[in-house]
Amino acid sequence: MPRYSEERKSAVLQKLLPPYNRSVVSVAKEEGISEQTLYNWRRTLRDKGLPVPGNEEKTEQWSPESKFAVVVETAALSAAELSEYCRKKGLYPQQIKEWKQACISGADQASQRIERENKQIKQERKRIQVLEKELRRKDKALAETAALLVLSKKLDAFYGIDSEDN
Repeated sequence: MPRYSEERKSAVLQKLLPPYNRSVVSVAKEEGISEQTLYNWRRTLRDKGLPVPGNEEKTEQWSPESKFAVVVETAALSAAELSEYCRKKGLYPQQIKEWKQACISGADQASQRIERENKQIKQERKRIQVLEKELRRKDKALAETAALLVLSKKLDAFYGIDSEDN
């Protein structure tokens, strides 16, 4: 298994990243590096949180994680810095704005979902309390009925009344 220098590795990875977005297969053929090695390098970049496109070449088909990484990476940039970043990465500022809005709306939806879940949990707890109260009441009634039955049998036994004769 050949070892590659960090300089060569980064130069090859640049071909996979924007603005070039070349396919792994074409870069592997050109560089003489196995496709699996390139996929592993790309996965390593993605695990580090860098915006790396998938097998697709269009930015609209990037994974949500990659889009979020771009949004985070560009959050503190001025308009000029953002434009420079976009030129370097092969993106449009409008795409980043759309991705940012999607992240924000996703967070809003998550908070609304959490609120709904909490409300549902609260309702289920109330229902459980009502059911437990009803269960205790029925247990008491059953115990009372059983006690009356036992006392009735004892009374019949005391007076010598055969319960089958009634």
